Amino acid sequence: MSERPGIEESFARLGAALGRLEAALEHRAEIDGGKGLLEEQLQRLDEDRSRLAQDLDQAEARSARIEDTNKEVSRRLVAAMESIRTVLERHGG
Repeated sequence: MSERPGIEESFARLGAALGRLEAALEHRAEIDGGKGLLEEQLQRLDEDRSRLAQDLDQAEARSARIEDTNKEVSRRLVAAMESIRTVLERHGG
């Protein structure tokens, strides 16, 4: 009968160890699930970054075209003003 308390104590320790192992496995599963979520979020952020970089490139290209157009319009306005001055000077204006 002296073995009985030892066996019961061993079973109790085994049960407690199994409980801790189960809790650790559940915790690990939560971490792995969280890791998957983080990887998905990272992938979405990378896709957003790529899209934003593309949008920025397009906006910069459009800005460069607008700037070139603005320079051309300005050049033409200066030429038109010079032509008007010349005509006015010739006709006593």
